[in-house]
Amino acid sequence: MIDSRIKVRHLQTFVEVARQKSVMRAAALLNVSQPAVTKTIRELEEILGIAVIERDGRGVRLTRHGEVFLKYAASAIATIRQGLDSVSQDGQGTVAPVRVGALPTVSSRIMPRAMELFFRAETWGRVRIVTGENTVLLDQLRVGQLDVVVGRLAAPEKMAGFSFEMLYSEQVAFVVRAGHPLLKAREKLFARLGEHIVLMPTPSSVIRPLVDSLLIAHGLANLPHQIETVSDSFGRDFLRRTDAVWIISRGVVAHDLADGWLLELPIDTRETRGAVGLTVRADAERSALLALVMQTIREAAREASDCHSVIVRRP
Repeated sequence: MIDSRIKVRHLQTFVEVARQKSVMRAAALLNVSQPAVTKTIRELEEILGIAVIERDGRGVRLTRHGEVFLKYAASAIATIRQGLDSVSQDGQGTVAPVRVGALPTVSSRIMPRAMELFFRAETWGRVRIVTGENTVLLDQLRVGQLDVVVGRLAAPEKMAGFSFEMLYSEQVAFVVRAGHPLLKAREKLFARLGEHIVLMPTPSSVIRPLVDSLLIAHGLANLPHQIETVSDSFGRDFLRRTDAVWIISRGVVAHDLADGWLLELPIDTRETRGAVGLTVRADAERSALLALVMQTIREAAREASDCHSVIVRRP
């Protein structure tokens, strides 16, 4: 039997604190005071009879019981949000948008063609595309702020409650502008990376551990000059201006490699290869509009693979 003392605010507050790993940030997003957030969490813990969060330095982290409860709390919030959206759209005579979370590599390589196919079918629906890091997008998917995420397969502990469908695989590339001095260095490329500014994926990105492992394996535990970014627009402009090296998923720079203004350094990155696909909540109902969006994404991914759209140019 469900304890009648548990309210939506308890679940919403808990989920937001879990996402932000901070009472302060959760309070700001929920537009309430920090003491109010703390009080709500304490009420929830009293009702459950267990602790769900604990202090972790300046922030907080979930206890083991909290990690278990998060799956169900997030699912409940997502279901409530889906129900409200459904009632709202029926009352207003409109169709809620399909909300797609896409990694930068997908946004540039797959989504434009997918949307072309979607609207070519004369479907009068709305699509909202949100680009960001894989971890952030999955957090939004878990609480019902997104309907599907197109990105890398996350670690097993991050996939609880999700269903994943692989579309293709891709790997990391070390890219530079045409004419870069490292293009003439046939040997000891890793040793010379430290001579240049290196654009790195951010610590929370899915590919960062893969990149770190690759660098460590070649004796580069630390690079002296690095910028952490997931901004592809910054990366492109910075490489036009400098002799920086950009470590990025190959799909992000597929068109730039095809055009030839960016070139890939001859570094073996096969160990960074990973699956890219569709992630949805396992317990969520799929509308006809969402099903159509997912189908056009599949078709766009298949076309990109068949046409070998990622053209690798080396010196």
